[in-house]
Amino acid sequence: MPAPIESSMNGGEQTTGDTHPALHPSITSIPVTPGIDACNEANGAESPDIETPTPESPSSGPQWNANSYFAPREGAKAPDSPTQFASGARSPADLLRRLSLIDSNRPAIPEVDPRESHPSLHLSGGIISATFCIPHSVGFKKGAEWELKSRRGTSALFDSFAYLSSVHQAWNHTLVGWTGEVKPIEDIANHPDSSPPGSAEKKASLNKQASTPLNKASAPVPLDVSSRKPNSRQLEEGLRVTEADRVRLERQLSKDPVGKIVPVWLWDERDEQHGDLLLKDQGRWRRYAEHELYTLFHYRQHEPTDGRAERKWWADYYRLNQIFADRIMESYKPGDIVWIHDYHLLLLPSLLRQRLPNIYIGFFLHIPFPSSEYLRCLSRRKEVLTGVLGANMIGFQSYSYSRHFSSCCTRILGFDSSSAGVDAYGAHVAVDVFPIGIDATSIARTAYGDHGINTKIARIRAQYPGQKIIVGRDRLDTVRGVAQKFMAFQMFLDKYPEWRGKVVLIQVTSPTSVEEEKDDAGHKIANKISDLVSKINGLYGGLEYTPVFHFPQYISRDEYFALLRVADVGLITSVRDGMNTTSLEYVVCQKENYGPLILSEFSGTAGSLSHAIHINPWNLVGVAESINYALTMPLEEKKSQHAKLYKRVTTNTVQVWSNNFLKRLLTNLASFDQSIATPVLDKSKLLARYRQAKKRLFMFDYDGTLTPIVKDPQAAIPSDRVIRTVKTLASDPRNAVWIISGRDQAFLDEWMGHISELGLSAEHGSFIRKPKSDDWENLTEKTDMSWQKDVMDIFQHYTERTQGSFIERKRIALTWHFRRADPEYGAFQARECKKHLENTVAKKWEVEVMNGKANLEVRPTFVNKGEIAKRLVSEYGHGTGEPPEFVLCLGDDFTDEDMFRALRGTKLPQENVFSVTVGASSKQTLASWHLLEPSDVIATIALLNGAANWVDQPAEAAVDGARNTDGRAS
Repeated sequence: MPAPIESSMNGGEQTTGDTHPALHPSITSIPVTPGIDACNEANGAESPDIETPTPESPSSGPQWNANSYFAPREGAKAPDSPTQFASGARSPADLLRRLSLIDSNRPAIPEVDPRESHPSLHLSGGIISATFCIPHSVGFKKGAEWELKSRRGTSALFDSFAYLSSVHQAWNHTLVGWTGEVKPIEDIANHPDSSPPGSAEKKASLNKQASTPLNKASAPVPLDVSSRKPNSRQLEEGLRVTEADRVRLERQLSKDPVGKIVPVWLWDERDEQHGDLLLKDQGRWRRYAEHELYTLFHYRQHEPTDGRAERKWWADYYRLNQIFADRIMESYKPGDIVWIHDYHLLLLPSLLRQRLPNIYIGFFLHIPFPSSEYLRCLSRRKEVLTGVLGANMIGFQSYSYSRHFSSCCTRILGFDSSSAGVDAYGAHVAVDVFPIGIDATSIARTAYGDHGINTKIARIRAQYPGQKIIVGRDRLDTVRGVAQKFMAFQMFLDKYPEWRGKVVLIQVTSPTSVEEEKDDAGHKIANKISDLVSKINGLYGGLEYTPVFHFPQYISRDEYFALLRVADVGLITSVRDGMNTTSLEYVVCQKENYGPLILSEFSGTAGSLSHAIHINPWNLVGVAESINYALTMPLEEKKSQHAKLYKRVTTNTVQVWSNNFLKRLLTNLASFDQSIATPVLDKSKLLARYRQAKKRLFMFDYDGTLTPIVKDPQAAIPSDRVIRTVKTLASDPRNAVWIISGRDQAFLDEWMGHISELGLSAEHGSFIRKPKSDDWENLTEKTDMSWQKDVMDIFQHYTERTQGSFIERKRIALTWHFRRADPEYGAFQARECKKHLENTVAKKWEVEVMNGKANLEVRPTFVNKGEIAKRLVSEYGHGTGEPPEFVLCLGDDFTDEDMFRALRGTKLPQENVFSVTVGASSKQTLASWHLLEPSDVIATIALLNGAANWVDQPAEAAVDGARNTDGRAS
């Protein structure tokens, strides 16, 4: 029988084999609460096991579930809808500003059906939540009912699922998740080493062991003494799960408190004839996410390899997301909202978007998101970013993570981004911050409503009389900062010797759930922590005083809450953390003790708990000083600090988090649909008008319209396909085709001048070359160009200070390019340069400063593409002054808006004018239509040329085929 905690700290059995001393059963198989023995009979303490309702048990809405602390919250009051705050928003940034005016401290549980609040979205009332694993670990025995046990970790997320399924919500909630590793259950009665039938004494002993705290909760790996490990042959052959077995599990999960659960099956082999699934290497589905993504997102980088293992893991990761997409499609109904969670499913939004272009998708990342300097080290960085950009809205735990994501989309993918989101693939993807919370009401009820917890608190206090107690609880991950915590505590005892003998650190370290950390074959983390504990206790401890008590094990719920309530200081030293619920639960459990919270500034909850004592875990002296400050803090200061933290935690609960995310998602969807979305070009209408017209006018921008934007402007040469398509269009005598570009004459002559039927306009209309002519006409020859010297001096000033920028000197205009510079710094310098020019040159001369794509251009005010557009409309028709019967104008940036504005000012019938912007549908434009990228432009022109068969092949298919043929993407 394991010894109580008093004796176990001073000695124990010797370890043998490869088992680390800190993980030996003599250390791990003990209850944490002092004075309670393993059998739990000597002192009459209650069993800490938690009764969990099984999925089969009847329930009216969600009940207590052992995998979380959720319980139904009563008396919730709904706030006003945020729709009125968002009405009238004209841009993503304006929408974000309006939504920020909503009081985040108000309850956010809606009274009205969301379908009534957003009728334009045609919501079905259903939510499909996709998470990597279901809330249960499953045990399998052929032909029998599945064994369901509560899965540890991510309790706040599981609470959210239960809340969305509760009677307080109008949603119809479905949870889609992987079964996790299916564990085989062997029949003990048939096992060769099992006790013979009729051995009542051994059976009674087994039942007695099963009722003690030793099972499930008090060992580094959850144990179940009623089952045995599968033999090696069974593991090699794998588990065979029949269709009947799968149906049986789905039936059991359909009645779960978190709502209907739809399990995802991931298999190694499939028997197509009988439908059986063979499960062998079940850990393969975790490897890419937990070896590559988890480590990099937590700022840890692997040594370079040959990449063979990574390619195999990536194939499994992609297949995992595809199977999830298949499973979701089986449950999806039009109008459903799909809410995807965490880094295992980063590709899922894009996979769903490809199948259902109008699906509503929200994504929330529960771990940190790294800066672009780290993410660019990932070989699959583009695939990961484009995968998650299939969502309509992406949520993060803190602002720094959202800023990193937007920066990565700009630096790696080249997309425009702002604090409101990212413009990608023809749509605006909102990016926002939603700090997750906990079910504070249920936790307070549990922590203070159980008499057994009060008993445990008294015993812990009796074990450490007259001593201050510092409590820490973390997983055995390198990113949790447990080693830093012990080193800082050692520094504290060294720097403040007066506290020796008066303070103890109780650290509970539960096993890691991350595949990468499990592969620590040498027990490096455990060894380091064990050595630090031994060193501290050896230096500062004695027979009557032990400074550190370390428990590398799971503990029961009662013991956990007892530790949080009895603590004088809570200490969290994460070196990188997305969400830390321990800090929130500690605040709730300290409403009588007012113990200060010391929280790492690298934790995802640091931004939410601004009144905690923030520390840098790498600054050991600073942490030591913060421990001393917390221990000596006056009572009134403790109460004041705790009151602010308590208000924050109890008003920003997991229920509020769930509602805020869904409300913001729906508001974004409704607002963007109603205000600034530009429809995709109607190719059937375009083709019909084109065929009817006898005189047609085409005006095309060059960069970003006919060719993709590239870092080096001189590299933007037209492909053979572009030249052939434009030449074919211009060769029709009924067509007048013009390229109106900011490029100079030399560039246009070199690459497009050989097409004699083509009209050219250089430098935004400063020069024109009419079709079948080799001469350029200067429209600004009488203009005073003295302003160029002043502009050149200013451009040179910023070029010297912006690495990668350069100046392009044209005959009329001057352009400062910063496409090769750092995107954020280049944009900042461009804003400063523009202010400088507007305050000096623009006030002295008749010039204007124009923003382009990664450039600034200064030109005379009367020179713009709009003037050329008006001139061409008046010149081309059946006769002078007679308008064309068909106009197609395409451009992608701010300078092309002059053409769209000029066309709106003409008296042409609007049904004959097609003004088309190239880019996202969400950007503000005067154009009536949009196309996504240059390849779509070329495909559309080819459609008009007759290159695509309109009858046999829809326009969308023609565009896709053209994109594949060209091989380009902007």
